[in-house]
Amino acid sequence: MTIYIDVSAAVHHRAGLGRYAESLVRALAQQDPYRLALFYNREQGIEPLAGLEALRTATVALGYKPWRMLVWIGQLVGIPFDGLLPDASLFHATEHLLLPLRRIPTVLTVHDLIFRQLPEHHKPLNRWYLNYTLPLYCRRADHIIAVSEATRQDVVQAYNLAPEDITVVHEAADPRFAPQSPEAQDRVRRTYGLPERYCLYVGTIEPRKNLARLLTAWAPLYEAGESPPLVIVGKRGWLAEPFFAALEDSPARDGVILTGYVVDGDLPAIYSAATIFVWPSLYEGFGLPPLEAMACGTPVLCARASSMPEVVGNAALLFDPEDVGALEVSLRQLLEDPALQIDLRSRGLARAARFSWERAARETLTVYDKVLRA
Repeated sequence: MTIYIDVSAAVHHRAGLGRYAESLVRALAQQDPYRLALFYNREQGIEPLAGLEALRTATVALGYKPWRMLVWIGQLVGIPFDGLLPDASLFHATEHLLLPLRRIPTVLTVHDLIFRQLPEHHKPLNRWYLNYTLPLYCRRADHIIAVSEATRQDVVQAYNLAPEDITVVHEAADPRFAPQSPEAQDRVRRTYGLPERYCLYVGTIEPRKNLARLLTAWAPLYEAGESPPLVIVGKRGWLAEPFFAALEDSPARDGVILTGYVVDGDLPAIYSAATIFVWPSLYEGFGLPPLEAMACGTPVLCARASSMPEVVGNAALLFDPEDVGALEVSLRQLLEDPALQIDLRSRGLARAARFSWERAARETLTVYDKVLRA
């Protein structure tokens, strides 16, 4: 019995989707290596996942966009791709791309419906593709995994699916995210030019992340000496021009530090060294950075939107992400209250400990076995 898991997003290093696929498959390899096999789109220069080379692997060799179109066409005209997966008993699509399979049962992970919930914050071509393909993939999958209850509800409402056909399996922070030593914190301060105290944001710079409102709320506090600098860790994403224009016009521009590229291994110390972590995102399917921050013992200020209350529970200070005034009040409250910081640090560590990839793998295996029995 062979279960193939699509790790294309991981070998192509596609941000959150890649982190999900790699973290899940590594945890699965610890629990059930004998049934596990990997599938991915192998373009020139793509390397297999380190340490998993012994697993059985099947690949195709096409560019990302041609492969996506070919999968869609295969689904539309009923061309089965079963021959790509030798002796497969089940196939798990870990991103929004489900192979057309005739004899092989399938599981599809749905991460979010951002393209529906916030269409103006998505690239038009990608939005067009997902609007046509994801409903089809959801109907064709034998079972769906949603990364949060919020995403599960979005999928049920959007595509009129039966709730019992969707199982929630939460993501988790990597085990390396834990409170770091003072020496490690000092090292990242020197490496990235960080101050002793700072407010931190980690994530892609794009409209959905709501950084323009964060800048507007934080700037008066910084000018009044009530807030330390704002450190933004993350690459520039799509439609980021309005934020950078607002940043250049901000009277507090000198207080914003853009780190650029950060080595993954340095992130735990950057989180640990922060005074507070701020996550103003308008919509997340899961939203990993607040969980990573909590796992590092950093007090978290988080948007009350989509899946975020589900992730942080009572371990973060929540605010309305569309209300700049509420965000400014919450920033001031957390920065001025050391007792609240200590309380949230303790709550955050306990909350983060409830999520693990070991648990996610165990729950995913339960889904596999349910589908195989059916």
